[in-house]
Amino acid sequence: MMYKRIRELREQHGWTQASVGQRINFPQRTYAYYEAGKRMLPPEVICALAKLYGVSADYILELTDEPVRAAAQS
Repeated sequence: MMYKRIRELREQHGWTQASVGQRINFPQRTYAYYEAGKRMLPPEVICALAKLYGVSADYILELTDEPVRAAAQS
C-alpha cells in the first residue's frame, strides 16, 4: 500500500512525521493519518511528497517499483 511506501521513504531519510509534515506544510497529526491509511492522500500531498523525496508520483502510488521515472526514449 502507498501508506507503507511513504513511511518507508520517511524512515529512509531518518525524518519524523512532524518533520515531514513541516516540510510539506501539514500538521504532524494530519500526516500521521495519511501514513496510517486513515485518510486518503490528496493529489497535492502526493506531489509534495514526490518532490520532497525526489521520486515519481507513480512510485508513491505503487504503480511502479522504480523510484525515478526513466527518461523518455526517442
